[in-house]
Amino acid sequence: MVIDMNSWVLRAVVLGALAVGLRVVLGFGMVYWPTHGNWMRILCLVALVVAGVLWGLLDGRADRRANPDPERGGEDLTMRWLKAAVVGALGSALASWLLDFVPSIDLGDNGALFEFTAGAAFIVLMIFIPAMVGVAVGRFLAGREQRKAGSSPVGVPA
Repeated sequence: MVIDMNSWVLRAVVLGALAVGLRVVLGFGMVYWPTHGNWMRILCLVALVVAGVLWGLLDGRADRRANPDPERGGEDLTMRWLKAAVVGALGSALASWLLDFVPSIDLGDNGALFEFTAGAAFIVLMIFIPAMVGVAVGRFLAGREQRKAGSSPVGVPA
C-alpha cells in the first residue's frame, strides 16, 4: 500500500509541477511575445501530454513484464493514474492561483472558482488520458516482446 501511494503521489507532484511550470513559462512568453501565443500554447500542451504518455508507457511496460499473463491481472494502473491526475490537477490549481498574486507572474488572472473547477478538470484530462494511452501502448509493446521471445523460429518445432 505504501509503495502504491508513493507511486501516484510522485506522479501527481511531478506532473502538477510541470503543469504549473508550463503555465508560468507560457505567461512569461505571452507578455513578451504576444503574437506567438498560439504556438506557445500548443508547445506547452504537447509537453504535458508527452510527459504523461511516456510515463504511462513506462508503467505499462513494467506492469506487463511483471505480470506476463493479461488474464491474471496486474497492477491497477487506472486508479494509480486517476489519483495522480486529480491530486496533480488540484495542486497545480492551488499553486497557479497563488502564483497569480505575485506581481511579476502573469497566469491570466483567473479566480479560485475557475482554477479549482474548469482549470483543474482540464489538467486532470491532460494527465489521465495520455497516461492511459501510454499504459495501453506499453502493455501492448511488452506483450509483443514476450510473444516474440517465446515463439520459435519458422520450421523449428517448439
